[in-house]
Amino acid sequence: MNLKVLKKAELARENSYSPYSKFRVGAALLLANGDIFTGCNIEASSYSMTCCAERVALFKAISEGNNEFKAIAIVGGFDDINKPCMPCGACRQVMAEFCPPDFKIILKNNDGFEEYTLSELLPKGFLLK
Repeated sequence: MNLKVLKKAELARENSYSPYSKFRVGAALLLANGDIFTGCNIEASSYSMTCCAERVALFKAISEGNNEFKAIAIVGGFDDINKPCMPCGACRQVMAEFCPPDFKIILKNNDGFEEYTLSELLPKGFLLK
């Protein structure tokens, strides 16, 4: 587990735009080459237009030509992070499109962290490949 990636996710959470839910999330995506892309959740008054931190980080990296991803750290919740913030179904599906089955998903809370692989969180994801 990479502490630098978790710290970057915590810092990204500070940029969250979540005036409606007050549920702030930060994500840090670790590339195979060691680079890190961050993202935060961005809400809109029409909730369907909201984008999760995980997808923001992935889309930023992909839009700059990156496609080899190793892990993502996610830190989210209200003021006190008392339980891990699991990626939603849409984020899991996007991860399945761009990340390998052994891609690591690291979730932080007040007690430490939990780590999963993408295949554990989305065992039979839909893929056209």
